[in-house]
Amino acid sequence: MHRSRNALNAGLMAGSPLFEPLALGDLTLSNRIVVAPMCQYSAVDGCATDWHMIHLGHLALSGAGLMILEATGVLPEGRITRDCLGLYSDACETALARVLETVRRHSAMPLAIQLSHAGRKASTLSPFAGRGRLEVEHGGWQVMGPSAIPWQPDWHMPVEMDAADLRLVRDAFVEAARRSRRLGFAAIELHAAHGYLLSSFLSPLANQRLDGYGGTARNRARFPLEVVSAVREVWSDRPLGVRINGTDWHPGGISPDEAVDFAGRLKEAGVDFVDVSSGGNAPVNVPLAPGYQVPFAARVRREAGIPTIVAGLIREPRHAEAIIRNGNADMIAMARGFLNDPRWPWHAAEDLGAVVDAPKQYARALTRAGTPGPNARSS
Repeated sequence: MHRSRNALNAGLMAGSPLFEPLALGDLTLSNRIVVAPMCQYSAVDGCATDWHMIHLGHLALSGAGLMILEATGVLPEGRITRDCLGLYSDACETALARVLETVRRHSAMPLAIQLSHAGRKASTLSPFAGRGRLEVEHGGWQVMGPSAIPWQPDWHMPVEMDAADLRLVRDAFVEAARRSRRLGFAAIELHAAHGYLLSSFLSPLANQRLDGYGGTARNRARFPLEVVSAVREVWSDRPLGVRINGTDWHPGGISPDEAVDFAGRLKEAGVDFVDVSSGGNAPVNVPLAPGYQVPFAARVRREAGIPTIVAGLIREPRHAEAIIRNGNADMIAMARGFLNDPRWPWHAAEDLGAVVDAPKQYARALTRAGTPGPNARSS
């Protein structure tokens, strides 16, 4: 349904909260729309390829306020699959630099990177190969986790991490952060959701340790917080975020109360934002619906007092706007929505009477407050 010209003009004058700027430390986003991390399973030995240039390049023209690169392994063994992106070697850094140089030549969109270690969910087949565990004889590897508990009975049995393993992973996150600085990323998001390594330490479904890294929620948060603090030391002047689970959707897993407490501790550690997601620490049936993770993000934002990103089947511009307007989140992230509509911010701006950045080569395709762009043709 098209709004009247008066309604469009009123929206433009009032301003849509979805298109208001947002400051994260010294970084100011032009709007609240985030291109979420999307695994592409298209790297070679952890190195970015031409596919990444195409994928990131066209999304960098979308007009979103921020784009976060896919989950990027801080160690070869920290990748989900053999085809996942990594940032653990000079070769990985050089390959990604080539992609970023081209993207930045044509877009001023701030770029962030999600640093990750897949933990007990590593060494799996890519979706293109059928999923499931990747056997060692076919290029797989020994996985690690907080405890020797596989994600599913037929998945790899993880080795329980000892003190040396903890130091190795912590230092790998730090080294990847240093590489991220050299690559000029505007922000880092650490992946502590979806059952990957840092998330599995937080969840009693995966963490049944008897030392100081297990037991209480505070102890289970100890190693993730050590990683956060170590990265913060080498990333002191740029925004640092953490993706967390608002719930495991399982009675024995991470609870919303624990998520709020962890977010508060992240804020104390100097984290600038949290990206609230859910699930992944156990096979469960998640009640999927548009905005299904919004209640968890709203609680974290309200009770922990930290800026939040939320995602989860949010496709309609007015729905996204309402989430921001109602104070339930500060940013809206989309993944599948962007794959389906790479110009989603353009269309949202048209609907909400806002203005979005676009390359001059595409200016004729834009509309302003419901009218064709200045270079539009009638045919």
